[in-house]
Amino acid sequence: MRRFYEMLPGILAWSTLVLIVIISRFAPLFAAVFIILFDTYWLLKTVYLSLHLRITFNKMRQNMKINWLEKLKESDKNWQDIYHLVIFPMYKEPYQIVKETFDALVKNNYPLKKFIVVLALEDRAGEEPKETARKIEEEFGNKFFKFLITVHPADLSGEIPGKGSNESWAAQQVKEKIIDSLNIPYENILVSVFDIDTQISPEFFGILTYNFITCKHPQRSSFQPIPLFINNIYQAPALARVISFSSSFWHMIQQARPHRLTTFSSHSMPFKALVDIGFWNKDIVSEDSQIFWQCYIHYDGDWRVVPINYPVSMDSNVAPTFWETMKNQYRQQRRWAWGGCENIPYLLTGFNKNKTIPKSKKWTWGFNYIEGFHSWATNMIIIFTLGWLPILIGGTNFRFSLLSYSLPKVTSYIMDLAMIGIVSSAIFSIILLPPKPKWFKKWHYFLYAVQWLLTPITLIIFGSIPALDAQTRGILGGKYKLGFWVTPKHR
Repeated sequence: MRRFYEMLPGILAWSTLVLIVIISRFAPLFAAVFIILFDTYWLLKTVYLSLHLRITFNKMRQNMKINWLEKLKESDKNWQDIYHLVIFPMYKEPYQIVKETFDALVKNNYPLKKFIVVLALEDRAGEEPKETARKIEEEFGNKFFKFLITVHPADLSGEIPGKGSNESWAAQQVKEKIIDSLNIPYENILVSVFDIDTQISPEFFGILTYNFITCKHPQRSSFQPIPLFINNIYQAPALARVISFSSSFWHMIQQARPHRLTTFSSHSMPFKALVDIGFWNKDIVSEDSQIFWQCYIHYDGDWRVVPINYPVSMDSNVAPTFWETMKNQYRQQRRWAWGGCENIPYLLTGFNKNKTIPKSKKWTWGFNYIEGFHSWATNMIIIFTLGWLPILIGGTNFRFSLLSYSLPKVTSYIMDLAMIGIVSSAIFSIILLPPKPKWFKKWHYFLYAVQWLLTPITLIIFGSIPALDAQTRGILGGKYKLGFWVTPKHR
């Protein structure tokens, strides 16, 4: 069954696309009506998601104006007992990127003596990252309560090289060497895992701590910030900028839908829960999202993600040349989409074994999660390419019918109305731009707005196709399965 679940996303995606082709050939009238209804559904969904984007955007900007440390001091909660364990998994990233990350960390408006910081290296990365780590320790190590460098051994049994295995090794090392030796209660520790390019906004740990001590279930919750892929946005070509902002906006939308929110990339959780579940799984690619399902199944459905509506900034996927950037963008999107082929088998298998989780929760989460990955792989292909199929292959009788004549006009009109989502994205992307470099002129704002006309290309070539690629690999299995691909960082 686990192997079938691994194949399920790809089976559903390809079945949908093939079925639409067959119906367009043999029942073009039905296919045309379906396409019009589907486009109308997409228009309504665009409006719905645009409203959620606006809600989160406003909350985020409001939260960024608050001094959260002062808010903690004014509360009646004992926040001073909370320690923050911060883990930065690192591979071969250059010193400058790592330094920028730590520069941002020490500027946080929060007592640094409550931080246990771990720089988690990979032994297989060679000596250069170790030299980088030594420089970081010399410059920043004495600013925190504790600072630790860990080196994850290569080729350990039962592991695949990647973030999950490195993070698990680092967390166990810090547990043994620092937390247990100092007898720090696990319940008083929040662990945050950040990609090495993640630059923490000044009030992040204040709002994180505030959410932890005020939420209803602090020991049964993860905490998710908004990843904004903007650190090097001015170095990115237009296509890469649109992809980066689109990803950021999707995660903003998810913050307004906590019932569908799972952990992604940079996130935080109670250390006690991490110990209870045995740390991150070491044989997967998508450890950042699967940690949610590990907790959800372990605690019989008593787990949720608390959206904190506050940003952290990360790198846009940029390489030295345009074509390298495009290749890396594709690989990154495919790796993210591979999460469906790993997490769907894990959660469905776990649901089958766990009889305590209510069936309503199993059905709701199962449907939403599978539907999300299915939509990722198929929706844009249906909207932008298959809409013409009934006319092309539906036969002479349909081709000369009134509906055949009207179909392109109706679908085009509906898609024009759906431009509201692109307009909203263009406006928000300009507002979220980081401080402008000297070369940035007023006319650049126009270019940064019209770049959103590239959205159909990004949604298909860097959306549906890599998702369909990943899900097809789930069907094939074996040597076609994806390993962990480290996104190269470039300045």
